[in-house]
Amino acid sequence: MNSLMSGQAAKEAAKPPSRRFLQSADFKSLPHIVADSTALAETTAFPISERSRVFKDRFFPAASDAEWLDWRWQLRNRIRSLAGLERVFTLTADERDAVSRQSGSLPMGITPYYASLMSLDNPSEGLRRTHIPVGDEFIKMPGEADDPLGEDHDAAVPGLVHRYPDRVLFLATGFCSTYCRYCTRSRMVGEAGGEYEFSKSQWEKAFDYIAAHPEIRDVLISGGDPLTLSDDRLDYLLTRLRAIEHVEFIRIGSKIPVVMPMRITKSLTDMLKKHHPLWMSIHFTHPDELTPEVTESTARLADAGIPLGSQTVLLKGINDDISIIKPLMHGLLKRRVKPYYLYQCDPITGSSHFRTPVAKGLEIIEGLRGHTTGYAIPTYVIDAPGGGGKIPLLPDYVVGRDGEDLILRNFEGGTYRYHDPGGVIGSEPCHQEAAQ
Repeated sequence: MNSLMSGQAAKEAAKPPSRRFLQSADFKSLPHIVADSTALAETTAFPISERSRVFKDRFFPAASDAEWLDWRWQLRNRIRSLAGLERVFTLTADERDAVSRQSGSLPMGITPYYASLMSLDNPSEGLRRTHIPVGDEFIKMPGEADDPLGEDHDAAVPGLVHRYPDRVLFLATGFCSTYCRYCTRSRMVGEAGGEYEFSKSQWEKAFDYIAAHPEIRDVLISGGDPLTLSDDRLDYLLTRLRAIEHVEFIRIGSKIPVVMPMRITKSLTDMLKKHHPLWMSIHFTHPDELTPEVTESTARLADAGIPLGSQTVLLKGINDDISIIKPLMHGLLKRRVKPYYLYQCDPITGSSHFRTPVAKGLEIIEGLRGHTTGYAIPTYVIDAPGGGGKIPLLPDYVVGRDGEDLILRNFEGGTYRYHDPGGVIGSEPCHQEAAQ
């Protein structure tokens, strides 16, 4: 594999959670997207890993530790242009051409912190491939679409997707701190504009719809990334949802704890604790992300009583190997993050170079089941094109049936009989072929 986990990453993933702190000075003002925040700097901040410090000193020598650890500084100093990339990375001709051609939605954006985890000169390194454009993303393959999951079709009001009976997807913002090149919502993030405005008036329409539908008990807040909102705006959003009596359960979907972990401030966690029961799904990709900074961000969220789950997209040549997925899942558990979903990469326009055959996902699940703790095994799902929702897939462990006995295969390939009188599973013609 081109991007097998480095030895250093394996060592980092194996380390017990660290709680080292650095002192921080006052943070500077927020950029325009979060300009209404009145949060003050914390007296303690995140650790700075050795790799990040070397990167900071080389490419941002004027930045103090306090600035580097200020999430608003990270937003203001994102790498967003060809010139910015070339200052840091040795680009291939393909990367350079793709960045020059990029326009419209799904802009390029990488926080300095997250850039510090990427290879500066190896274009096949996994995290780098997920964020620096290449020419393949301009190729549209059969089955791909700008909105393959039919979210716009299922939008009850702008920004609110009501697909499942008792839950809704609340798209709070189109802004992300970093932009994954396989983004499911590439049509609406960044500077998409048009119908995707994500204004406060749009929020109000969503609140009104939820309040008028008592069957809605679960709200997933996503975007964009809702943790790029200021504490005040996020508090307002959560307060309004909590005021709706039949809303029992609120979730936040975010990649911020991974790509900008210093955003998880004490003021943020203090605010989030007011809105329990609150859960969070975090987008993890690779063991290289399991840094001391991420150990700190997940610890703060878990200590705030927020159950954490991971969502990982299966990506060709990046994490589609059991030698990468297993250490990632183990590292997540040690950081109190339950592996939740392993997603087949959605057929977004221009994403074919990221997509694996479905058989690869089943192979990885089979490589986990029985070979590690069940807590470390996510559910492998395909989000069905056209709005069909998440469909779980499992390796086929049913061999067949012999009379009243169901014949099963275990993780080692051994076969076992389970007495199942009156059962029909395993008796279907061509059972194994149909299931594959």
